[in-house]
Amino acid sequence: MRATTTLLKLIAVTKRYATGGVDGVSVLNAVALEVARGETLAIIGPSGSGKSTLLQIIGTLDRPTGGTVRFDDQDLSTLDDLQLAEVRNRQLGFVFQSHYLLPQCTVIENVLVPTLARFGRARHSVPAAPQPGDDGAHGVPCPTEATEARAERLLKRVGLGERLHHRPGQLSGGERQRVAVVRALINQPQLLLADEPTGALDHASATALGQLLVELNREEGVTLIVVTHAMDLARRMGRIMRLEEGKLHEDGS
Repeated sequence: MRATTTLLKLIAVTKRYATGGVDGVSVLNAVALEVARGETLAIIGPSGSGKSTLLQIIGTLDRPTGGTVRFDDQDLSTLDDLQLAEVRNRQLGFVFQSHYLLPQCTVIENVLVPTLARFGRARHSVPAAPQPGDDGAHGVPCPTEATEARAERLLKRVGLGERLHHRPGQLSGGERQRVAVVRALINQPQLLLADEPTGALDHASATALGQLLVELNREEGVTLIVVTHAMDLARRMGRIMRLEEGKLHEDGS
């Protein structure tokens, strides 16, 4: 049994970017945050307020200028780049506004891409969503039957059981984003990070995806943090926090 229900804790996290000025530009100012295992959290705020920067720091894609990020009771600042890559691949899942599916690969091949690091290929700089230009699943050992079975089960769960061997160009926008969600969950992460996941979808698809994220949070036991401008999506989360002028606080709206 785990000693604590806290999965993520940020203590006085700051982020500054160097400019012509002496002190640079401060984006995050002593941000404090505590997230329990299994919780759902929405982070809202004006454009340019640093929401995506905060999510990248939580997701180990960027390092803070100061402060402490503790994940699963471990201080991430003590880890080197290879160790952080291991955390990203095994314990974190990522969903972005753009799905980043590999156009030459089928739906199930796209879902299995993050598993490749577990079967002989290092992916030190790439999170669970591959970036444009990544060559995907070529020339590496195959995932296990159990992993493929999980991929098929999750795809059926999100209504894509008949699309396993389709390519992204044959799917609707909402279907492509559902594939991206399944890909983010394939390695059974503890924490799912979603950055404007409904931003490129129409209202009906966005509503369906928001409901799916909440349902998968319960079914998979995965903690969910969503950065969004969409209040319909934010209100589906158990808690809403607002990032404004570098400070994070509970939203009272």
